[in-house]
Amino acid sequence: MTFGTVCKIGDRDVNQDCVEAVRRGNDYCFVVADGLGAHGKGELASRLLVDAFVSEFELELEGSGAFLSEAFDSAQAAILQSQQNANEMKTTAVALSIIGGRFSWGHIGDSRLYHFRKAKLRKRTMDHSVPQMLVFSGEISDGDIRSHHDRNKLLRAMGDDWDDPLYELSKEKKLSKGDAFLLCSDGFWEFISDDEMINALKTASDAEEWLAQMLSIVEAAGVGHSMDNYSAITVVYNA
Repeated sequence: MTFGTVCKIGDRDVNQDCVEAVRRGNDYCFVVADGLGAHGKGELASRLLVDAFVSEFELELEGSGAFLSEAFDSAQAAILQSQQNANEMKTTAVALSIIGGRFSWGHIGDSRLYHFRKAKLRKRTMDHSVPQMLVFSGEISDGDIRSHHDRNKLLRAMGDDWDDPLYELSKEKKLSKGDAFLLCSDGFWEFISDDEMINALKTASDAEEWLAQMLSIVEAAGVGHSMDNYSAITVVYNA
């Protein structure tokens, strides 16, 4: 297993993204959070979420899916507790857990996870956003999300008030040779296409090289576009 991480401020004054990769033996937790600046203290919301995931990961683990639900719930509680003094701060989140040779992921908002197997895209999380809903209704294509004027309008986020959880969890699956994962904030994925991700993966020797190649594409495409914070984690399993 190899992995790489990046978290950059872009052209903003504050970096409201937060990433973490944690290992315990052969188990792993990866998480990317993108604080929502419009609500104030987004950097605190994303940090609280990541810290909650790390704390839960240090406890006894009962399985990939169980860990994720407990971590999301713990993060939501921490954010709501701090909202009283932080103007209803909120954050997106995407997380991948690999426990006991099995993996699952969870997400909320427009931070994404891409799952590749043998350099083919198997699955991508669907954004909780206005343009994603327009894709579902057939009004725009999936590729149009990257440039849509409403791409930052989210329908769900951590810190929203809910009776039932708004995050989504995948089914737990067995890890296989050739599995690769990209977790990233919207500041990263809006400047790189699926095909460019795949081409970089095909030529990379490990997760760090894959990330470096994609980072070059993202930063070149972002020139002149007042880049948002951009963050990503790559994970490659070739055992």
